[in-house]
Amino acid sequence: MSLPDPMAVTIGGTTISLPRTNVGEHMSEYSSSDGLTAVTASHQEARGGRKRRMIRLDVQKMSPDPFDDTRTREVSMATYVVFDLPDQGFTPAEAKAAFDGFRAMLAANSDAVVVKVLGGES
Repeated sequence: MSLPDPMAVTIGGTTISLPRTNVGEHMSEYSSSDGLTAVTASHQEARGGRKRRMIRLDVQKMSPDPFDDTRTREVSMATYVVFDLPDQGFTPAEAKAAFDGFRAMLAANSDAVVVKVLGGES
């Protein structure tokens, strides 16, 4: 079973359509028509029989060059969630419940924890 195609992400109030552009054995990639935004979902076996499930958002944009006011440069960032699971012991529902708690913690008080981490606090 695969993820929805196309996917959509809303960044800064703008919704970006992301049709599937690449499919591999254990991954799929969804990219915007301009190639500046992409989502990747992947799965891999890790050490000790653990499984890694990841969904990642990559965003690129043009930004002023801090060393030359007449030029711009491409900059990029990524944000992702990794589920590192043992072979047995957690059902998908239990893993999702842990994620729901994590997501609620991040979203609490107008995303205060996220803002602090992005500002360099720990």
